[in-house]
Amino acid sequence: MTDIKRYTITSALPYANGPIHIGHLAGVYVPADIYARYLRMNDKDVLFIGGSDEHGVPITIKARQLGVTPQDIVDKYHAIIKKSFEDFGISFDVYSRTSAPIHHETASKFFKKLYDDGKFVEKTNMQYYDEENKQFLADRYITGTCPHCGFEKAYGDQCENCGTSLSPLELKNPKSALSGNIPVLKETKHWYLPLDRYEPWLDEWIIVGHKNDWKPNVYGQVKSWVDQGLKPRAVTRDLNWGVEVPIEGADGKVLYVWFDAPIGYISASKEWSEKTGKDWEPYWKDKGSKMLHFIGKDNIVFHCIIFPSMLKAEGSYILPENVPANEFLNLENEKISTSRNWAVWLHEYLEEFPDKQDVLRYVLTANAPETKDNDFTWKDFQARNNNELLAIFGNFVNRTLVLTQKYFGGVVPAYTSLDSESEHVLAELAKYPDIISNSIERYRFREALSELMNLARLGNKYLTDMEPWKIFKTDPEKVKQILNVSLQIVANLSVLSEPFLPFSSAKLQKMINIGNLKWKDAGHANLLKEGDQLNKPQLLFERIEDKTIEAQIQKLLDTKKENEEAETVNPSKPTIEFDDFMKMDIRTGTIVEAEKVPKTKKLLKLMVDTGIDKRIVVSGIAEFYNPENIIGKKVSILVNLAPRKLRGIESQGMILMAEDKDGKLCFVSPVEEVSNGSEVK
Repeated sequence: MTDIKRYTITSALPYANGPIHIGHLAGVYVPADIYARYLRMNDKDVLFIGGSDEHGVPITIKARQLGVTPQDIVDKYHAIIKKSFEDFGISFDVYSRTSAPIHHETASKFFKKLYDDGKFVEKTNMQYYDEENKQFLADRYITGTCPHCGFEKAYGDQCENCGTSLSPLELKNPKSALSGNIPVLKETKHWYLPLDRYEPWLDEWIIVGHKNDWKPNVYGQVKSWVDQGLKPRAVTRDLNWGVEVPIEGADGKVLYVWFDAPIGYISASKEWSEKTGKDWEPYWKDKGSKMLHFIGKDNIVFHCIIFPSMLKAEGSYILPENVPANEFLNLENEKISTSRNWAVWLHEYLEEFPDKQDVLRYVLTANAPETKDNDFTWKDFQARNNNELLAIFGNFVNRTLVLTQKYFGGVVPAYTSLDSESEHVLAELAKYPDIISNSIERYRFREALSELMNLARLGNKYLTDMEPWKIFKTDPEKVKQILNVSLQIVANLSVLSEPFLPFSSAKLQKMINIGNLKWKDAGHANLLKEGDQLNKPQLLFERIEDKTIEAQIQKLLDTKKENEEAETVNPSKPTIEFDDFMKMDIRTGTIVEAEKVPKTKKLLKLMVDTGIDKRIVVSGIAEFYNPENIIGKKVSILVNLAPRKLRGIESQGMILMAEDKDGKLCFVSPVEEVSNGSEVK
């Protein structure tokens, strides 16, 4: 760290369409905060940047659903997110937002410089347009049938049923999510960042230059993208919410959120500069600065390929030294889902577990998804608190302080000599600052926390083995030595725990009457001086009972039940006129013949007596019904549907089926006996 003048630490900007959850914390904000706090304890010049990402289509969709403006949405969630971070102890130097005027100005100037320097490629293409609403449709405003799995509610950018990435033009039967109408294709112009031009440079900078110092999960993903060949990426889109494109002829266009969001780090730095009077530019443009991006794995491509290419194109900025991205955190063996409310929300945790910020920080660090996806469970949360924080760290601290209070009135005792066991313990203590530093500086925060707990274990074992409570009456001088050594370990824990457990560290330092210590002070056996008066001991951690955990588990089970009930009924389709309904001729009929369509899994060929005639209908029900079991079955059939060929068979109508939440199909049949050809009205 000696040659680095300052550190620029960015953390992924959370999307302001919902609160923060534990997946965000474990993946990004807790590790970033540990690193920033550690650097400050080493007297390093640090700018730790955060902010809310407030542009993009999901926000406009949510606003439309709730009947409010996008600004209403981002104002609400920016406030919730910012307060949650503050209450949780994430030590940002600045927490900004991308709807702020300073961001719009910064992003516009950044785009304009690249535009004036000829760094973009201009392209005209065809894009879906809603004629009723008179606007181009973003990918998420287009729904249709997935060409890969047949799912009828796929979005224009992805099918959520099979997970395949899509483009709107791939969808079958596309519809506008705004009006329900069939959109038309219309010509539109956009500007693209030609990433393919940066391939040779990216190959040299990352694939060669960072092969040995970037995390394997990060390096592997970046290499895969570069090896496949990069393509130009649009930096503008047709939308009415975002940073307006600052050039003539770009009315109705804004900067694509992937382009403007990372510029938010720069605009946040400018905001910090305005508030503090410090110059922001050295943190972004001086080669003596070290820049790091803390992100989740879903942002690796943006922070390792796209944003660096943007900075390279601009020409005056430094590049990230490292991008220590984490994998994902699951919840109770299921993927965290904000849309299904399958999450532990930070603002709710802070209300339901008051003064237990460090418990969650500890659990998320101890179980951090640093190299692979990991799982958060409430039982593990309870076990780590009770069996580790309370039984090891808290127990050692409490026993040491209570015994000092009991035998010496809370005064640090003096001793004349050390036995070999005490000398060994102090020699081990001296190693821990470097051991923990080494792990932190390699972004192995889980490992670093484990070493911190090993120091607590060292103290716990020492106190247990020495048993001062048994020898106080016979050898009080030795008890002075034992408790002095134990107190020095406690003092070191108060220093070394600060990046990980800042609230507990502060509480502990208040109890032992020390403060403002730096990392370099740790490892020494004289942090507490002979004769120092300690304050009354308090419990650092408390036991979390089964009923508390059971309540949280029940909360998730209730959520799961609500999701299942919600999934049983799909939302209604767009409103139709009465005349549209009257066009449909639905009759009762009877299946008189049935056989499987060769070389298909789903199709049955049915002969149906409609009362009007006997006709062939091809129906996709073979997975649910055997042909021989449905002969004689009363059905409802749409008889005036235009004929359609399926596997070479002309189908003349459609059998009406009801589909449950599991996808099972059931016949829609009359309850009482009616003759074939009866009209369904």
